Amino acid sequence: MEYTIKPSFKLSLNANALKIIAVTAMIVDHSTFWLVPSNSSLYVILRMFVRLAAPIMCYLISEGYFHTSNKKKYFKRLFIFALLSHYPYILYFNLTSLQATSVIWGLFMGLLALSTSQSKVMPIPVKILVILMCCLLSWTADWNYISVLWILAFGIFRKNFSLQMLSFTLIGMLFYVLPGFSITDGNAIFRLGILLVVPLLTIYDGTRGKKSFLMKWGFYIVYPVHLLVLYVLRYYIF
Repeated sequence: MEYTIKPSFKLSLNANALKIIAVTAMIVDHSTFWLVPSNSSLYVILRMFVRLAAPIMCYLISEGYFHTSNKKKYFKRLFIFALLSHYPYILYFNLTSLQATSVIWGLFMGLLALSTSQSKVMPIPVKILVILMCCLLSWTADWNYISVLWILAFGIFRKNFSLQMLSFTLIGMLFYVLPGFSITDGNAIFRLGILLVVPLLTIYDGTRGKKSFLMKWGFYIVYPVHLLVLYVLRYYIF
């Protein structure tokens, strides 16, 4: 008797799937900030699960650096959208121009730091100085220098997933989770949600997925647009 051998199913995610997850989490996160009371359990639960947006973005920026065929265009694209996203960000969160800026500026600084670390001609002291400047210049960005350090770590340890996840966890715990905890703020536990990205990255298959205009430009366009939509809804309609 012959038996038909069925191929085993292996769960995996490509870069496009990770982008969709990150964008969805980002929109839910920013909506939660406005729509859900910060002292509620729902707020804590939602914000915990959407903490994975920034780590995924940082990981994909690092991957993009090594996969892009034109690094200059990659830098230019990220820089332009960092500028375009600045005012939608401060409008929605009711901030001043110099008080803060969007996560995309931090991603740009992280990309610059990673590029610096990969230079084969730049002296190590100069590399360290440039990377420190990137951290400093990202200070007012959403996720500030944490995004820079994550992108840097993901890139430096790109060939060793265990070290990627270890460095990601140490940076996140040291600079994000622990500083946010306090005896009087039990809701800060949502910060542990950054660790939810580890299982997702574990099943990342290293491929881009289907090439399309939407996948290439979607995140860049959605970021400022969704903030403008939320701004209008928050301040002029509801």
